[in-house]
Amino acid sequence: MKNHKKELLSVIVPCFNEEEVIEETYKRLTNVLKENHINYEILFINDGSIDKTLEILTNIAKNDPKIKIISFSRNFGHQSAVSAGIHHCKGDYAVIIDADLQDPPEVIPELLSLAKKEQANVVYGVRKKRKGETFFKRFTAWAFYKIINLLSDVPLPENTGDFRLIDKKVIDAFNQLPEKNKYIRGLISWIGFKQIPYYYVREPRFAGETKYPLSKMIKFATTALLYFTRKPLKLATTMGFMSIVVGLLLTIYVFLSLFLKPQQTVSGWASTIIIIIFFGGVQLLTIGVMGEYIGSIFDEIKNRPMYIIDKTYNIK
Repeated sequence: MKNHKKELLSVIVPCFNEEEVIEETYKRLTNVLKENHINYEILFINDGSIDKTLEILTNIAKNDPKIKIISFSRNFGHQSAVSAGIHHCKGDYAVIIDADLQDPPEVIPELLSLAKKEQANVVYGVRKKRKGETFFKRFTAWAFYKIINLLSDVPLPENTGDFRLIDKKVIDAFNQLPEKNKYIRGLISWIGFKQIPYYYVREPRFAGETKYPLSKMIKFATTALLYFTRKPLKLATTMGFMSIVVGLLLTIYVFLSLFLKPQQTVSGWASTIIIIIFFGGVQLLTIGVMGEYIGSIFDEIKNRPMYIIDKTYNIK
């Protein structure tokens, strides 16, 4: 009789200064996984926390070998933390979930069940309701997905985050991707295979403050745009061409005015200023877009690692 090894589920939890919520996160995750008889490991990625997050996690890991910790040498960012979890997980499936409990751990068994039932490689969480978020946050999220789907060559599901379940095929494919500045939800969409939605209600943070202020949101959106489409470059080229056309038309207009209506032609500063502003704006926009892409290339060719690990716990 063959001995079938029970499937392993890896739960990847990036953490940055989550001392107020991390024990509750651990309790809710372990409770739901044990109650549903799921064979699991939980990887907490300490992304350079400066509070007691690592201390709390270390005490938990001493008494629970299923808890594994990867601690960075400093803060490298949420996407690097998630990437480290995917790089080091051993599961047949992996769930990516934040520590703040906005994405409820209690739906993890449903994600797993849905993946098996539909034979899906990815089950991504879609927020049908976002509790505790401001109108500004909801509006900017909506605008971001509209813009990126307008520009991107790969359609990205709207109202999603990194909360999702991925199988071994997707894990292995992800680990082959060499780029350093990763936009993970976009990359998983790009990888392909069968991907299906799971609709849920997103809760307010259990405790603490958001780790994604406006500045980080803008940086995150910029990375998504630069790494998933060349359309901004094409747009800059188009605007440059349009500016040339406008310039030629203005030149023709000026010469016709000089020859046909010289008495009505009055040289003025307004038209000059308008032309300068128009062409200057197009040039600056084009240079700026190209500069962002060149900066991204510069980051990649340095070939620095995405993160540096300081310590690990319960990882062999």
